[in-house]
Amino acid sequence: MSQLTLVIPVFNEGAPLTDNVRAIREAVARIPEHRFQFLLVDDGSTDDSFIHLSAIRDTYADVSVLRLTRNFGKEAAIQAGLEHVDEASDAVIVMDADMQHPPALIPGMVALWNSGIDVVEAEKIRRQSESAISRWMAEVFYRIFFLLTGMDIRNQSDFKLLDRRVLDFYRNLHERERFFRGMIHWGGFPLARLTFEVSPRRHGNSRWSRFKLWRYSISAITSFSSAPLHFITILGALTFVVSIIFSAKALYDKFSGVALGGFTTVILLQLFIGSTLMISLGLLGIYVARIHDEVKRRPSYIVDWRVNSQKSASDENKRAQQDEVDDRHQQDLEQKG
Repeated sequence: MSQLTLVIPVFNEGAPLTDNVRAIREAVARIPEHRFQFLLVDDGSTDDSFIHLSAIRDTYADVSVLRLTRNFGKEAAIQAGLEHVDEASDAVIVMDADMQHPPALIPGMVALWNSGIDVVEAEKIRRQSESAISRWMAEVFYRIFFLLTGMDIRNQSDFKLLDRRVLDFYRNLHERERFFRGMIHWGGFPLARLTFEVSPRRHGNSRWSRFKLWRYSISAITSFSSAPLHFITILGALTFVVSIIFSAKALYDKFSGVALGGFTTVILLQLFIGSTLMISLGLLGIYVARIHDEVKRRPSYIVDWRVNSQKSASDENKRAQQDEVDDRHQQDLEQKG
């Protein structure tokens, strides 16, 4: 019987966690041919989420809880969960705790995995509560990301099933700043997609402000493309061409005796060149900042507390007892020898 682990990042979800986890358990209960474990990652919640997570862990024998020291962000929470998945797991499912990723999709994802697919992605076809400007911003991001990287991740989500070899591939990547969707897509593993509509949140509001989404977008693009750096060369070439044109015009006016007084041309050139230099320095700054973050080699997250599922703890005790028996048996053989 294969084992799958559900990795569920949690941040300030509060009391609805109990009902949400119950709903997810009901969905996986329809797949009796597989065994499921749950790893709930508390990403530094500041409300009572950890209390509810502890209660859930005490209620169900197959639930483990991982708590980070502070809010490191969703990408770090996903990374922490995937790096703490039991070695016995044959696949993992990553999903949100707020029920916007429908648990009803899990049986279909597992069925596709059973057929030999390594990655099963849940793709958003419509977000009911999303505003027009948010949809427009998302579309612009997807287009730019595809233009610069060649990877089409339009409407993809973090709701994914990953085979064990995909999980091992992700764990072996060493970069600190991560973009989960892009990294899995970049791996090029056989994949299939299921579609879903994003339901309204049952509790609270989204923690993603437009500013955070903007920073996340910049991080995602610069993680997978150096094309913005090449824009500097293009801007430099354009500046050179424009400078030649302005210079030729200025020389023509001077030798024709029609040169106008004032510094209009000089000012325009200075503004154009200055703006180009500022854009170039800004792009360089983004990449230098990424290099700075990588060379520091700081951990992406810090685990504050972990409690394994009761079943995992029982298995560990059995292994410890077996190891003790084996040691005693080895000692007896050595004494007889």
